[in-house]
Amino acid sequence: MMDHAHDLGAVHEATDRLLNEAGKWDNAALAEPSRLPGWSRGHVLAHLSRNADALGNVLRGLPMYASSETRDADIETGSARPLAEQLADFEASAGRFAAVADEPADWSRTVTLRHGVTDSASRVPFRRLIELEIHHVDLDTGYELEDLPAEFTEREIAFLTERFSGHPEVPATTVTAEDGRTWTTGGGSDGPAVSVRGTAAGLLGWLAGRRDGSALTVTGGALPALPPL
Repeated sequence: MMDHAHDLGAVHEATDRLLNEAGKWDNAALAEPSRLPGWSRGHVLAHLSRNADALGNVLRGLPMYASSETRDADIETGSARPLAEQLADFEASAGRFAAVADEPADWSRTVTLRHGVTDSASRVPFRRLIELEIHHVDLDTGYELEDLPAEFTEREIAFLTERFSGHPEVPATTVTAEDGRTWTTGGGSDGPAVSVRGTAAGLLGWLAGRRDGSALTVTGGALPALPPL
């Protein structure tokens, strides 16, 4: 059972953490590359601002974005703005999302995201938290996967293993953290079952497409090549 109130608190904390970091930059730092191919830090911040509004749309029962083309154009256009404008937009969009989430609502209802994906409204705050935490790492300013809150890392591993469960390109895979926590995923392909073991941060990095998995221990076959998120 998702605790949306708990997750909204975590979203607030992650928002403040990122704002505090970005507030130390100048315009030149904003224009530097992020860890995402083809995206500057400005692209990442613009994306996070538009994602807050998009998830607010989802909670209101509206389309997440007007179109994929509009989404991409808004990020591209927004990426080149000065730092002060970017930070003001990021903070304002975060406030709008929080305001929507504070409205009386049935959190057990089903909502629709991009590409027809459906989910419980109660998981939307966690989806926002994922955007904030993973993209904070993508900004490449010293905040690493190892710095993520332990609770978030565990839940995101569970979220991603669930997402890849039954995927036709992923063999049956057992994912085990060094402390013994275990998840299962894949199972939709005919390949041999494999086991993947490593640190929680290393496992998350592989599942989220942020690390190549070379630091993980794999038995039973090759490390599965995961489809893009």
